[in-house]
Amino acid sequence: MISAIEGGETNVSLASIDRLAAAMSVTFSEIVRPPDAADGRRVNSLAWQGKAAGSEARLLGTAPSTKETELWLWSLGPGDSYRSEAHSEIGHEMIFVVDGLLIIEFGNDEFHVAGGDFKIFSSASSCTFVNREPTPVRFVRCVVL
Repeated sequence: MISAIEGGETNVSLASIDRLAAAMSVTFSEIVRPPDAADGRRVNSLAWQGKAAGSEARLLGTAPSTKETELWLWSLGPGDSYRSEAHSEIGHEMIFVVDGLLIIEFGNDEFHVAGGDFKIFSSASSCTFVNREPTPVRFVRCVVL
């Protein structure tokens, strides 16, 4: 798997990076931020790419909290999705949609969040971010761990 990741043939899940960071007793941002970054305030690292053109997640920066607070800029191309594993019983996520229509699925429930709108929810359970539209959706994701 490591050679496939290094060769760009596969995309490691963010949850796998998080588990690797925990095993190494470091934060997620310490794994993905550039070596010359003094801290997590300005990371700006590409951490995930989807299947559809233009689908990506970029960790912009972090701030201290109980564990860490992550600020992300996401885009999902037409028809793409990303499944997010549960993070923490006490954590939360804040989503602000910049452009497009984002669907957030929680099991059988789904919420539609249009451009200019937002959703705040607990990160205690998994969810899936989905773009069913013919145009990309862009959103800011703040994860408070």
